[in-house]
Amino acid sequence: MALPKRRHSHSRTRMRRAHDALTKPSVGQCPECGEAKMRHQLCGGCGMYKGRSVIRLEEEIS
Repeated sequence: MALPKRRHSHSRTRMRRAHDALTKPSVGQCPECGEAKMRHQLCGGCGMYKGRSVIRLEEEIS
């Protein structure tokens, strides 16, 4: 395995780490109930995904 001969400078290390920042998750709105939800995820409020009911919630069962 290759080993570096010299250490990297702080500037070079920080330039490499410039792209490691975290991004906020993209949040959309459910078209059925209007609750905030993650994109491409099931809505936790109504159980809908892409216009169809995927799961039945306990509120609907009772």
